[in-house]
Amino acid sequence: MCSHYLALKERELFERSFGARLATGAFKEDMWPKYEGVFVRRPPEHDAGDEAVPDVEAATGRWGLISALTRTPNTKLSTFNARSETAATSFTFGNAWRRGQHCIIPAEAIFEPDWRSGKAVPTKFTRADGKPIGVAGLWDRWRSPEGEIVESYTMLTINADDHQLFRDYHQAGKEKRMVVILPEGSYNDWLTCGAARTREFLNPYPHDMLAATSM
Repeated sequence: MCSHYLALKERELFERSFGARLATGAFKEDMWPKYEGVFVRRPPEHDAGDEAVPDVEAATGRWGLISALTRTPNTKLSTFNARSETAATSFTFGNAWRRGQHCIIPAEAIFEPDWRSGKAVPTKFTRADGKPIGVAGLWDRWRSPEGEIVESYTMLTINADDHQLFRDYHQAGKEKRMVVILPEGSYNDWLTCGAARTREFLNPYPHDMLAATSM
């Protein structure tokens, strides 16, 4: 489970890696749940027939998904990660899953705690080749009773009990989890595929293509 990551703020690298224009604006680089962050998606208006609508866009939203179906958001609920095994039937994540509202969260690094010493040691995970990480996620759009539009997103997670790297993290006796890191060649397919194909992309990233550094 990831509750901390470094957002990718280098504009040229962002646009080259994810094919979306990074708009000028303030957003945090050191990301924690409920912060405003940037995610990449296929624009909701993509199928409206407007040639001015790009194939992909960088949107800004809350890290911690709020379902479009909710009446009053529970701000204490942890929705920054979504268990892929149950997301489809979850009230919080089910609407985004069924609608195929896939997104990618660009990151320089993600962080997980290393408990092997008996204490939580923050550990930074990056791609071994130094390229940005693209985390698979879901997004949704909630309208408040006053008409305010709130965009939000979550990271999808999978079991990591057998992963040769992530199995060593999190507390002993608890299930090991990891976010879904997408191969860069699958970015477009992930953003454009329907809900029926979602699970095809929920695979562990090869351990030897990641690097872990204790902080």
